[in-house]
Amino acid sequence: MDERGSPAAKVIPLPTPRPRLVWLLGFGAFGLAFSLTTTAAYLPPLLGKFTGSRTLIALVLGSEGLFALTLPLVIGPWSDTFHTPMGRRRPFMLVALGPMCFCLALMAFMPKLWLMTLVVLGFFFAYYIYEPPYRGLYPDLLPKSVYGRAQSVQHVLRGIALGAGLVGGGFLFRAWAPTPFLIAALVTTAFCGATVFFVKEDTSKQTRVFEGVRSYVARSWRVLHEEPDVRRFLLANSAWEGAFAGARTFVVLYIVRGLHQPLEVTTAALAVVALGYVVAALFSGTLGDRFGLARVMFYASFVYGFGMLAGGLARSWHDWYLALIFPVAIAGGVVMTLAWGLLFKLMPDEHRGAISGLATMTKGLGLIIGPIVAGASIDLLAPYLQATDGYQVLWPILAVPILLAIPLVGHLARVEPSGRVEPLAG
Repeated sequence: MDERGSPAAKVIPLPTPRPRLVWLLGFGAFGLAFSLTTTAAYLPPLLGKFTGSRTLIALVLGSEGLFALTLPLVIGPWSDTFHTPMGRRRPFMLVALGPMCFCLALMAFMPKLWLMTLVVLGFFFAYYIYEPPYRGLYPDLLPKSVYGRAQSVQHVLRGIALGAGLVGGGFLFRAWAPTPFLIAALVTTAFCGATVFFVKEDTSKQTRVFEGVRSYVARSWRVLHEEPDVRRFLLANSAWEGAFAGARTFVVLYIVRGLHQPLEVTTAALAVVALGYVVAALFSGTLGDRFGLARVMFYASFVYGFGMLAGGLARSWHDWYLALIFPVAIAGGVVMTLAWGLLFKLMPDEHRGAISGLATMTKGLGLIIGPIVAGASIDLLAPYLQATDGYQVLWPILAVPILLAIPLVGHLARVEPSGRVEPLAG
């Protein structure tokens, strides 16, 4: 029986040295982040060679959200029942690895728009086969008492991948456009492959079960209905992912068009945000494991939400804004770093894959809803906020879901399972 009194599938953490295991699991996040950063940053100029329609380019990139909304509902619960000599999660990750890297390598060489679109769709399809089982490895193999620090390691690696993909990829793209995609294919193969081949799962069971797509989707929705705390988390996660997606889509336009600043200011602001994200990743895991993940997220959410709300007051740029952006970036980084660790604590053991799939689906909701709501708000208020061409509303509209999620996080802080804090050494 688990902490909730329900039957629990017995998953035995293997005797891999824990620091090594935490880093090996983090390598998967590094590879995924590097591949997605490269695609998001350098695919639009490639697509621009075939079409001048920004709507069409947005549709190609936005197709990621459709895969995130659908595939995890099947792959997640399927990975709960797929016991093989490799384990139950890694077979899916291995199957996805080849197509994901192959599509990355081919992406820049397609001679037609429709061919490039097919390759991009293939990449997203493989990506969302890999991600839900990968997420499920964390609660399978790690004790609750190190979830926070494990997520810190993951997000430090993600931050490095984002920086390397954006900065290094820019120089490579100017030298030869296909280079960032070829490098991304190699990096993704190496790091996502390291997680597949060097992490070991429990292989005591070897029963491969496929219950059918309809059955797995039904199970995902049944888990959503039966687990109220998981449902609260997923609502909050949808809010965080939507706010993040909206900010990522419009932050450059906000500074360049809304505040009428050169790209150098954008670079400086994004550098401060990235630094805040890394700082949060470095210390938030230890704080979360000691004081409770939800509790740390609860207090950080006030700084995050009200900081974003205050951003709507700006109608012109001042360099001292960078000092205000930094703590808000740290608070946002804390929330995003600890979110999955909190979910791992709330999961019933037997539904880890299904719930990982549901949480990945909330990312798809954010990718679709966040930018649409933000963009529509900017368009609607442009006639009334002429000084910033409507972009002034971006931060208040994105602050709303963050603030609305605070009561949910407060409830989760009261019910979060606790565990003895263990050192990562040995």
